[in-house]
Amino acid sequence: MYEPDLQLLELLDKLLPEKLPENITPEARRRLEIILRTQLGQSQSKICREVGCSKETARYWMSIAKTGAISSWSENRVGRPRVVNDLYLESLRELVSNSPQKYGYSFQRWTAGWLSKHLAKELGIEISDRHVNRLLKQMGLSTRGNSNSQNGKTEKKPTITIEDLSPNLISQSQSDDT
Repeated sequence: MYEPDLQLLELLDKLLPEKLPENITPEARRRLEIILRTQLGQSQSKICREVGCSKETARYWMSIAKTGAISSWSENRVGRPRVVNDLYLESLRELVSNSPQKYGYSFQRWTAGWLSKHLAKELGIEISDRHVNRLLKQMGLSTRGNSNSQNGKTEKKPTITIEDLSPNLISQSQSDDT
């Protein structure tokens, strides 16, 4: 179990512009301690030993301390940072619902690759075409629709039902079967 150094915590209380919240998580305290120890000039190995963290954790928070982005200590980030935002998703939805020709392209149907390229140019967010397909699937959309439906036309296929057949044809087909 991690036990923070009380002198360091008192120093943290003095150095931080706001008071530390009462319900601060142990992870957040550990982050703050790494940042403070970095500011005090301690080495990565000493910080790892004193705080009881991995080299990767120490290296990450030491770089945060050195770049001055200390305000991010309280963010509870787990996993890879999210690149796609709500604006990206709305733009993607709008693009798929309209013809590419509306945006100046010569082709008639979007592909994930072209959606990715267009949105990278428009919003500056680059993601793979596979990720675009994943997002479309999550939104219940696809680039593989009926190409006529993207142009606003729907093609009705003719159907034949039994009632449409004349009684003469039905009796003729039955006699052919025997």
